[in-house]
Amino acid sequence: MRQMFNFKFLSAIGQIDRDSWHALAYQCDPFHQYAFIQALERSHSVEPQTGWHPQHLTIYQNDTLVGILPLYIKNHSYGEYVFDFAWANSYSEHGLNYYPKLVCAIPFTPVPGARLMLKKDVDQGQLLPQLCNAIQKHAKQNGLSSMHWLFVPESLSEALNQQQHLMRRAVQFQWFNRNYQDYDDFCATLTSRRRKTIRNERRKVYEQGVQIERIYGEKITAEHMDFFYQCYQQTYLKRSGHKGYLNRDFFTRLYHSMDRNILLVIASRNDIPLASAFYMFDDKQLYGRYWGALEDISNLHYECCYYQGIEFCIEHNISTFNPGTQGEHKILRGFEPVYCYSNHWLAEPAFHDGVRRFLRQEDINIQSYKANASELLPFKAPTQE
Repeated sequence: MRQMFNFKFLSAIGQIDRDSWHALAYQCDPFHQYAFIQALERSHSVEPQTGWHPQHLTIYQNDTLVGILPLYIKNHSYGEYVFDFAWANSYSEHGLNYYPKLVCAIPFTPVPGARLMLKKDVDQGQLLPQLCNAIQKHAKQNGLSSMHWLFVPESLSEALNQQQHLMRRAVQFQWFNRNYQDYDDFCATLTSRRRKTIRNERRKVYEQGVQIERIYGEKITAEHMDFFYQCYQQTYLKRSGHKGYLNRDFFTRLYHSMDRNILLVIASRNDIPLASAFYMFDDKQLYGRYWGALEDISNLHYECCYYQGIEFCIEHNISTFNPGTQGEHKILRGFEPVYCYSNHWLAEPAFHDGVRRFLRQEDINIQSYKANASELLPFKAPTQE
C-alpha cells in the first residue's frame, strides 16, 4: 500500500513539541537532540540576523508526525563546511542570485548524522520522491536557488542522488576503537617510528610543567565553562578576526541541559588553566568540536584534541572518535580517512547540469586523495611483529 505524506515548514523549533521530537531523535547523536538545536535558536546564535532562518520540515501521515528534517534558509555559506562559494560566484557572474538558498544541516557542526529523522514504520523509498518534490516546490515558491543536504549518511545520499539531488563526497579523518584495552594497546598497533614520535610529543608537553584534566558530566562547573569560552573566543579572534559563531549563552544552555554529553579537557600549569578542548559524546561516538589556548605550548593541541580523546574513547568503550574537519596531520596519529557525503539540487537546470559535471571531476580527485591518505596511515602491516 502506498504511503502518502504531508509536509509543513516551521520557523522555530519551539513550534514542535519536545516529546514528539524526542520520539524521532532518541537514537540520534547529541547534535540532533531538541536541547542542542533549541540552544542554538534561543541563544540567537542561529536566527535570521545571523543568516540562518529556521525552516524545519515536519512530515505527517494524516495527523501523525512521522518525520523531521532540520532545515534553514541561508543568506551566506559560512558555518557549513561544505564549500560552494565558487557556485555562488558563478551565479553572480551570470546575473543570478545564489542566496537565499535552502540547507539541511546542524549549524556549525560538520559531523555526519541522521538529518532525516523518521518513525521506524515509514518507508523512506516512498517518502523521498514526495519529500524532494515538496522541498523543490517550497524553494521555487520562495525564491530559493537551491537545496543542500550536508553531512548525511551514505545510504541517504545514494537515495537522494536517485532523486537528482546530486551526491558530493569529501574526506574526513576518524579514529576507530578496535577493542583496545588501554592506550598502550592502541600504540602497539603503530609502527615503531610513529610510537616513538607520539611518545615524544606527549612527553614534551608534560616536561613543560603542564597538567591535563578530563572533566565531564556533573563534574563540569560554571567556572570550567567560563574558562573554555575565554579560550574559544581568543582563538577564534586570533585565527579569524571574530569571536566565534557561537555565543556564551549557547554554551551556558548546553551546560545546563546537556552536561551528560560534554567533555572538557583542560590544561594547566601551577594550577593556572591555560588551554581547553570542548567535546561532545554519546555511548557510540566522541566528537571533537572546539579548542582554544591562552598560551602557545608545543604539541599541546595534539595532546588535548587527539590523544586525550583517544584515551577517553578507550576508557569508556566508545567506538568512534570524530575530531573535526580537515587536517592531514591527523593521519599520522591514527585517524583514518573516510568519506562524508552531501547532496545538492539547483533550481536553474543549466547550473544543475554544470554542478553535475563538476562533481564528477571532483570525485576523481577525492578518490585519489583518500587513497593517498590511506597509504600514509601509521599502522603496522598485518604480518609485522
